[in-house]
Amino acid sequence: MALLVRVGPGEAITYEAVNSAAEHFLGCEPGALIGHSLTDAMPESAANELAAHYREAAATGRVQRYEISLTLAGALKTAESVIVPVDEIDSASEGKLILISSREVTAERAIEEQLRQSQKMEAVGQLTGGIAHDFNNLLAGISGTLELIGLRIKQGRSGETDRYLGAARSSVDRAAALTHRLLAFSRRQTLDPKPININALVHSIEDLLRRTIGPTISFETALSEDLWAAFCDGNQLENAILNLAINARDAMPDGGRLFIEARNTDLDEAYVATQRDVKAGEYTSILVTDSGIGMPPDVVVRAFDPFFTTKPLGQGTGLGLSMVFGFVKQSGGHVRIYSEVGHGTTIGIYLPRYHGSGTTRHATGRIGKIGKPGDGESVLIVDDEPTVRMLVTEALEELAYKVLEAGDGQSGLDILRGGRRIDLLVTDVGLPGGMNGRQLADAARQIRPNLKILFITGYAANAAVGNGLVEAGMEIMTKPFAIQALANKVRSMIEAP
Repeated sequence: MALLVRVGPGEAITYEAVNSAAEHFLGCEPGALIGHSLTDAMPESAANELAAHYREAAATGRVQRYEISLTLAGALKTAESVIVPVDEIDSASEGKLILISSREVTAERAIEEQLRQSQKMEAVGQLTGGIAHDFNNLLAGISGTLELIGLRIKQGRSGETDRYLGAARSSVDRAAALTHRLLAFSRRQTLDPKPININALVHSIEDLLRRTIGPTISFETALSEDLWAAFCDGNQLENAILNLAINARDAMPDGGRLFIEARNTDLDEAYVATQRDVKAGEYTSILVTDSGIGMPPDVVVRAFDPFFTTKPLGQGTGLGLSMVFGFVKQSGGHVRIYSEVGHGTTIGIYLPRYHGSGTTRHATGRIGKIGKPGDGESVLIVDDEPTVRMLVTEALEELAYKVLEAGDGQSGLDILRGGRRIDLLVTDVGLPGGMNGRQLADAARQIRPNLKILFITGYAANAAVGNGLVEAGMEIMTKPFAIQALANKVRSMIEAP
């Protein structure tokens, strides 16, 4: 298909010549378009889109390439085109001539869409199958141990239940880790982004990394002295580096070399033009390189898929790299794999540079003993899940707190409007009805401006409380959590000035 259009000095764009193939595509009689405007042959929205391309080509003199879909005579059609400005033919006062060479790709795009849908359903099937398999194993462990605990109690052998309780807790911890990795892949995990000193973070986990990879693998680092701070969740970054180190270890069964490099990287427009979902700008990059077996191209393209793994059955869930990918993307960053069979692999994490002053060294560690009990302070629990409310209420009442309960946001707000003393509001984010946990918190602050608020959540989307959008006096805990951890958090928030 070929068209010649005139881009006038004003807003007018008219057809100068149209070949028969273009007339057939547009559904017009021969010669009917000559001298007419774009809107005489197609819907106004499509005509405006094309006009923008034509004007840009006329103004810049550069060749433009584009693809457009439009509805003509009730049928959706797609064409890809090249726009070529025609020089030295017309005077500027009469406008400029633009030559458009097009090719209809309607059938091709329909086939591509069918392929995408097929691939999408295959990925969903792989994901749900992996989740079902892993959770069935975990549920079997939990239900089996609960049955045995009940049996031993009936037999009067309660002293033997500790190991069953330990097995059940282990299954719960594994289930929590699984859901956490899935949320990381889907970019719906709760993050606590702060300016992070990457050098300090890597130094803090060096001993852990050395113990993880074992004595047969040498470990080296190259950390830039003038490294920019990154803006991300330090704990999640630590987990990501550990996951990459474990993958590198497994790729070097006979030993080898693990190398972690951190440097400043400026991704320019030329680079991002070759990538998808990447913004130009300044990043702090972390490159994890191994001397292992490497990956063929067909494995590289699937490496970040959830539950995809090349390891033998029972030796990996296939969620490590997907979790890394989700965390970095949710943080506004970029991940790349560079690999060659027999020559090792490098995985690069690119995190947005922090432009403010000061950095944070994240605190990690296991939960210790429950802190000192309360002193009659009042805590309002708002959660739609009765079991969660019961567990939290009983745990806090054991520690001498006075606990009030509500099953939805409106009921919680009614309690807040009363005159009772409330030292802390603990609310789920995903409450039923018309008021979620974040909206409850905002309404609560209108009534009690200095009220301290603890969000508990399975996940937090950006609009709720995620990505650092909490205010002073607000904190977040992710479900599932240990009761000890909740008790310590409640105590620390109440005692905080």
